[in-house]
Amino acid sequence: MTARNLKYDGSFDGFLSAVFYVFEQRLNQVSIQKASVVQNGLFAEVEVVVTEDVKANRVWKGLTSRLSAKGSFQLYHAFLSEQKGVENELLSFIRHAFTVSINADKDYGHPSVLKMAQLAKKVGREKHRMEAFVRFRLTNDGVYFASIAPDFNVLPLILKHFKRRYADQKWVIYDIKRNYGLFYDLNSVALMTMEFPKNFDGTKTESHFFAEQELEFQTLWQDYFKSTTIESRKNMRLHIKHVPKRYWKYLSEKQPF
Repeated sequence: MTARNLKYDGSFDGFLSAVFYVFEQRLNQVSIQKASVVQNGLFAEVEVVVTEDVKANRVWKGLTSRLSAKGSFQLYHAFLSEQKGVENELLSFIRHAFTVSINADKDYGHPSVLKMAQLAKKVGREKHRMEAFVRFRLTNDGVYFASIAPDFNVLPLILKHFKRRYADQKWVIYDIKRNYGLFYDLNSVALMTMEFPKNFDGTKTESHFFAEQELEFQTLWQDYFKSTTIESRKNMRLHIKHVPKRYWKYLSEKQPF
């Protein structure tokens, strides 16, 4: 039997639409891949799966009836890991879920269940770090801007946190690694993309882009951070454990004076 490569648009609904197609066509030898990274096998047929909300919703409804609430979250978190081959790991898990009566996500003896849980845990950890380490800066347009480059695609997961915490100000959180962001206009949050000037550095607070009072605040914050640091009690190993170095470029207190 000829193997099939199913190409989808990269969205979660697109993935679920591909899963629907797998079950509808009763495909066994199949691989699901994002259109942007699809790799064709030597003897594989490539098919494009169109995202269809109705089909995606049918798959999701069927899954949630067989999974615990935690299991549903884990599946979505694992998908957002963007790890190579994650779609096929999740397809294996979904096949398993539809063969057992209930709570397939608790069957850790199955390799796909364990893999999904491990990926979900990593994504959840990155989500919490982003919620802790995002730093907004006031732009000349009166919008608070923060740039991030997380290991995993956690923007959809941190939306509610920032909408609730910063409900009284306009803000943008932009994932410069994936080139899309969230814009909150005091009423709702929308997805957005931006084209930055060639000389723009998302980790720097420059007067061309950011308000004068923001520059003053950055200086005050750095002075405060320096004045409250007790040199003799520094424990860099513990500090790096809680605040990994890859996040430092986005933290005001870590920028050079």
